[in-house]
Amino acid sequence: MVKLYEFAIGTSKCRRINKLLASFPYLLRHRIRPSLMQLRRIDDPSVVRDPENSLLLYPDVSIRDTDPDVAALAYDEEETGSSRRKSRELCWVDKRTLPWKLLPGKALELCARAQNRPLWVCDRMAKELAVVDDISPKFTNRERMTLIGYVDKLSRSIGACERIHQTVVPLNYARHALRSLTVWLWTLPFALVKDLGLLTGPVVAIVSWILYGVYEIGTRIEDPFQGTLRLSIYCDAIRRDVLADAIVRDTAFELEDDGKPL
Repeated sequence: MVKLYEFAIGTSKCRRINKLLASFPYLLRHRIRPSLMQLRRIDDPSVVRDPENSLLLYPDVSIRDTDPDVAALAYDEEETGSSRRKSRELCWVDKRTLPWKLLPGKALELCARAQNRPLWVCDRMAKELAVVDDISPKFTNRERMTLIGYVDKLSRSIGACERIHQTVVPLNYARHALRSLTVWLWTLPFALVKDLGLLTGPVVAIVSWILYGVYEIGTRIEDPFQGTLRLSIYCDAIRRDVLADAIVRDTAFELEDDGKPL
């Protein structure tokens, strides 16, 4: 859609928006799964840091309500009004790697300072679109609000992913389900031995393997971002669709009949 209004937005601004869009899935993945970010501590003597190509930042972590330290600090701040939050550890990354090399110009340093980096990218894209001048009647406030609406949907996806990541199955429910399943499997041989005889052992073993496997799968898909989904494949596909295939995709906006007399 941005390419469709390039005549109003401008070529350089379109490229900046596309780079921001391509970096968004990587930053969202880093927020949901911080372990995937190649962070190195600033005081780590085992790694030599190149000051010219290193980017200083703090870890961007999506907190969970099961973290007791975070909960204690939140309750204390509500009751006393004072904030005693722990200082974050300063780290660095190589700015020549993804997604940092996608962020254009000064946006790299500014994005690195943000607490919620994917949301910062959405805010920057919305700002880039908001300041585009009208070219009536082809580009007006209607087209501008439509493009900003797409950015708004993208920002809502951050909250949707965080809800999936942060909403866990209650621990008491998980424990009770496991205990109930274990008790049922313990008593199953007594119900089958009369009819199956020596086959009771193999049958109970197979049934136990199936049911415990279903239980384990259920705990895995509770948070699909923690290894169930291969997020790197999705991120790479989005980047290639937005940037790598841009030259071929741009041909869709060139009509063969343009300039021909009717």
